[in-house]
Amino acid sequence: MFLGLDSSTQSLTAIVLDPATAGVVAECRIGFGQDLPQFGSPSGFLPDGEEGEVHANPLMWLAALDLLMDRLRQVCDVSKIKAVAGSGQQHGSVYLNQSFETVIGALDASRDLENQLVGCFSRATSPIWMDTSTGQECKEIAAAAGGDAMVCQISGSVAVERFTGPQIRKFFKRENQAYEGTSSIHLVGSFMASVLVGKSANIDFGDGAGMNLMDLASGDWSDVLLDATAPELRGKLPALASATTVLGVISPYFVKRYGFDPDCKCALFTGDNPASLVGMGATEPGNIVISLGTSDTFFAAMESAKTDLNGYGHVFGNPAGGFMSLICFRNGSLAREALRDELGLDWSAFEASALAVTRDSAGENLMLPFYGPEITPRFDFKRPVVRTVHGADGGLPASLQVRALLEGQFLNMRLHSKWMDVPVRKIRLTGGASQNDGIAGLVADVFQAPVERLVTGNSAALGAAMIAAASQGLEFSTLERDFSISSGPVIHPDRSLASTYERAQNRFAELLRDVMDAGTA
Repeated sequence: MFLGLDSSTQSLTAIVLDPATAGVVAECRIGFGQDLPQFGSPSGFLPDGEEGEVHANPLMWLAALDLLMDRLRQVCDVSKIKAVAGSGQQHGSVYLNQSFETVIGALDASRDLENQLVGCFSRATSPIWMDTSTGQECKEIAAAAGGDAMVCQISGSVAVERFTGPQIRKFFKRENQAYEGTSSIHLVGSFMASVLVGKSANIDFGDGAGMNLMDLASGDWSDVLLDATAPELRGKLPALASATTVLGVISPYFVKRYGFDPDCKCALFTGDNPASLVGMGATEPGNIVISLGTSDTFFAAMESAKTDLNGYGHVFGNPAGGFMSLICFRNGSLAREALRDELGLDWSAFEASALAVTRDSAGENLMLPFYGPEITPRFDFKRPVVRTVHGADGGLPASLQVRALLEGQFLNMRLHSKWMDVPVRKIRLTGGASQNDGIAGLVADVFQAPVERLVTGNSAALGAAMIAAASQGLEFSTLERDFSISSGPVIHPDRSLASTYERAQNRFAELLRDVMDAGTA
């Protein structure tokens, strides 16, 4: 059996797979707010951060690991687990002093992790992906490295506030003495892997690419970006390696305390986005994942490391080899909920509206579906902008507004993913809104590709378990066939609408350009 762990923003989740039966043996979850209230983090992070700071207490993650393992052994024979791998919320960082490796190499099974590692941190809290406090540091890194285009060309992304490099620079600038006392800087995933294996773990290519520090071309840290970020940084970062690299066997702490096999192997931990690519069965180019959540995301495997010259997309490593890109759209369910409330609909009525309109109206009414600041494209929209083909007086009826917003969201995705130059052969749709047939049908029509919905509720933990299995020689293609299972029938596109949506995309691009050039929306 193979164990996958996912240390996300709000929880720590475990999934155990048995490839022999193609079954999920066990699932466990620790909710940080619910199960560990003593850390004062009801949503998984410390509230009331100043000036955009969002940090978490890394001791909470250790307490969660102990509690999760205790629960897991009650529902699963952990001695049969052959290998473990994991994922961590991408971009978050952990700062450790020189005692860290000594302590994790000699853990006492009679004492919990939290109390043994409490003295190992050179920085008490960990900035996570939600932190937006490093705008100045992003500008400084870009200036020192030769501009945003150069940072993007090297690392796969422009300098981004929530990424790790700018966070490290801020720490160096504001807490220089603590930075000097930092022996190693880990990502959330590599930190958890280090504790599991009892030594400092490598950072995998997928997770490392989300730091604004890695050179995509060489697979090593970029001296240009390291020098632009902080002095002597290379010596504080673990080496990079592929996700299926085996670090060694699990620490004796987990053997003695929870009953793991002493020969259980530990592979690298990756980021939650690369792990989700695996869990969604999309490691081959042409299989696209669209996640409809608070923010919508579009991610896909790529054979080569193409970068987005506009800086909207991000390139990470693909755990199965090669690369992947992720594009985030802030106005996801935020916009869908705003229109729902504006029209006085409940969700069932909103979803019914998506189904009610005939396809004769496809692509007729354009809406820039932005109810506030957007990051793809980067612009502060104040309200949606609507343009109708027939100039309807008095505004559009509710059903047409719903359709125009949804079409606008998917046309925006299609427009801003063209730089990847990846064929869209199949779309795997996930997230709450994905279960609505009308919405799924619109995705199929706009992209002119079949749409599948997946069974899994935690694609990152599932992907991590699949990476654990792949580290022991199983093929990703076989694992994806057995575990990345679609729910319900495939929804096929209406091929007669191909030219309709091609024209609609061109008109959408023109409207978007007009509004952004005017500087108001």
